[in-house]
Amino acid sequence: MTLAAVLMLVAVSAYPADWLFRNGKSNYQIVVSEEASTSEQTAARELQQYISQVGGVELPVTSDLKTDRRSIYVGFNERVALLTGAQQPEVDDESFTYRTVGHDLLIWGGSQRGTMYGVFTFLERELGIHWLTPKCTVVPPKKQWKLPRLNRTERPFIGYRYSNYYVAEGVPEWSAHTRENTKWSPMTNDYGNIEAYYGAHTMDWLVSPKEFFATHPEYFCLRDGKRYDGYGQLCLSNPEVMELCKTRLKQRIRENPGYRIYSLSQNDNFRFCQCEQCAAIEQQYGGHAGIIVWFVNQVADAIKDEFPDKYVGTFAYQYSRQPPTGIKPRENVVIRLCSIECCFAHPLDAGCPQNEAFMRDLRGWAELAPHVFIWDYIVDYAQYIAPWPNFQVLGPNIRVFGENKAIGVFEEAQYQSAGAEFDEMKAWTVNQLLWTPYQNVDSLVNIFIDGFYGKAAPHVMDYYRLCQSLVKPDVHYGIYINEHHEIYNDDFTQKAFAILRAARETAETDEIRERVDRVRMQPLYLQLMRHKEASKKDGTWQELLRLMKQYNARQSEGRTLEEFIREIEQ
Repeated sequence: MTLAAVLMLVAVSAYPADWLFRNGKSNYQIVVSEEASTSEQTAARELQQYISQVGGVELPVTSDLKTDRRSIYVGFNERVALLTGAQQPEVDDESFTYRTVGHDLLIWGGSQRGTMYGVFTFLERELGIHWLTPKCTVVPPKKQWKLPRLNRTERPFIGYRYSNYYVAEGVPEWSAHTRENTKWSPMTNDYGNIEAYYGAHTMDWLVSPKEFFATHPEYFCLRDGKRYDGYGQLCLSNPEVMELCKTRLKQRIRENPGYRIYSLSQNDNFRFCQCEQCAAIEQQYGGHAGIIVWFVNQVADAIKDEFPDKYVGTFAYQYSRQPPTGIKPRENVVIRLCSIECCFAHPLDAGCPQNEAFMRDLRGWAELAPHVFIWDYIVDYAQYIAPWPNFQVLGPNIRVFGENKAIGVFEEAQYQSAGAEFDEMKAWTVNQLLWTPYQNVDSLVNIFIDGFYGKAAPHVMDYYRLCQSLVKPDVHYGIYINEHHEIYNDDFTQKAFAILRAARETAETDEIRERVDRVRMQPLYLQLMRHKEASKKDGTWQELLRLMKQYNARQSEGRTLEEFIREIEQ
């Protein structure tokens, strides 16, 4: 062996291994360019913070791109370009890559949110950190962690991702950690920004009977030979109505410029106009959706010159769900398709007869429309608190949406109060699946339950499995079922009480017991609703009432807690 080879062998063997941290020490630093975006700067700080929590060592943060020290590079910069040959991503590209090159780790993506998602995914996948709820983050301590060879690239399966659980609203850092990027209102913050879809059922906002009916009854739907002065639909064939919508939607965009999509959509009722002119347009274009697309197209044409980067959204909902014929939505029109009539016991594409019509409509809109945005439903609106085991359909349904050109998915959830059925767990799980729907949902649920319920976790997992056992091939349920639906029985309730009693006894802290109590609300509610007098006598109603008051928990979408209490006690 030559002297040079010997010296090289000695140098390699003497070079320290790639320990990111070991026994409270590290020879790594975090490098983030001075030109890095706000979210990239935030990601670098949180990378430092969480490595410190996991490994007990605080990595220094520097902007020196020419350093020779072992480094984690956050964000695309000239050093990343040199080491990888990659091209700079678009600002709003949410995809990311994290890769080891030599002894360094490089994390980069679009500067708006992509790099940040890369950092958070690295912390989640590689170090086991999970932001389960806005108040519960799992950070497993480690004495040492060696940087492996990594080369991971991810991109979102769904572009616009939003589940609107009350328990996770108004917490931008939790949204960022779970890669949720859309809310009802836009915002710019330390985590980049939040996208937003402006409004729903907006035709009443734009042309209201309170403002116009007295002077222009012809603006509103003709029903059974009379113009309707209540909450109905507009007469879309009326040219003055169209001009009002053009003018007023433009004004809404000027006053609220931070949104990407602006809703011009039917009101939430079936009172479509029956006048001859509207009926003729519907006949020409194949039904109720035809006149809506015809109307919205013309408004979209009117805004595109002033607002070339904005979109007009409209519903394919209930009576307008079936795609039209002989007309297509404009390129700047978004069709917001709603799944309200579906069965949620079975995946949409699994052959359930109750979902066949929706699947035909979904595929029809995917073929016809340039942009489809899904409005989906993931809770029982008739009884928020009752078990409603739809976990197994969440991933498959999101996959079906994405495979049919959905640019966004809004998962309408329990948006009115805390205390709903598995609300925190479902909020986290849904956000995971909106990013990547091919994950195993039971594995995700296991991560959540293990991290959230402490020593009570095995019992809560048993209860979760008991709930899933209610789903049968021949049992169907939608979003408005009650306690007497065939999915429920008293045997389930009694088994649930026994499992959750054990969970509560096992819980090691008051906080964990409180979390178990929120799960106990589910069988407590069923016991009350199925056996009211017995529940009042055996104390289950009093226990449920205590918990509902603690969380101001609504029983259903249309009933306040106070109204529910009055109904039960009177």
